[in-house]
Amino acid sequence: MANYTFPSDCFYTKEDEWVQVDDDRTTLGITDYAQQQLGDVVFLELPSAGDEIKQGEPFGVIESVKAVSDLYAPVTGRVVESNPALEETPELVNESCYEDGWLLAIEPTDESEFESLMNSSAYRDYVAEREEG
Repeated sequence: MANYTFPSDCFYTKEDEWVQVDDDRTTLGITDYAQQQLGDVVFLELPSAGDEIKQGEPFGVIESVKAVSDLYAPVTGRVVESNPALEETPELVNESCYEDGWLLAIEPTDESEFESLMNSSAYRDYVAEREEG
């Protein structure tokens, strides 16, 4: 398996998004595996503050030199902020997908949805299965 990063403090989806819950902020983005598969990210279309996102449904679009893909909400919630840095420098998703390249900060509305997400170990296994194909 290629060299991917799977932070243990994140939850993951089968659509290759991550979500991280800190004391005062819930942040989400795409995984290291996803950004490597996409290649150089050139554009993102993200919701605005106040918009609602629903678990499992598309909330935006990511465009790379290889493909255009939908982004899927890992959990339901209200958008607090879209990462403003990505408007000018979408390549931050490739350079630092778990830190500077985050996509949204949200207020989750159903904490129980986190139970349906994978931990880092389960997501690592999921990626390995896909790579073995």
